[in-house]
Amino acid sequence: MSKNNHAFDLTPEEKSAIRTLRALEKKWPPSLWLFSASGTLCVMRCKDGEHAMKPLDNSNNGGGVDPDFIVNTINIPNDGGDW
Repeated sequence: MSKNNHAFDLTPEEKSAIRTLRALEKKWPPSLWLFSASGTLCVMRCKDGEHAMKPLDNSNNGGGVDPDFIVNTINIPNDGGDW
C-alpha cells in the first residue's frame, strides 16, 4: 500500500476501502477511465484507445472531455483539481 507524508490513524473501514480500490486498480480494463466532473466521478469509455475528447472547432468552442462517452457515475466524493 502506498504511503503518504501524513500520519493518519485509519479506521478499519477506511483501510478496507483503500484495499478495495487497490484490488480494482489491478483489474481495471484499459477501455475505461475515470473523470471527475465538478465532483461527479464519471466512468468513461475510451475512444480509439484514448480518453474521449471533443474536438476544438475554429471558434475555440468545444474541446474537453466528451460526455457522450460516460458509461456510469460513481457516488464517491472526489475533486479533479490540481495541487
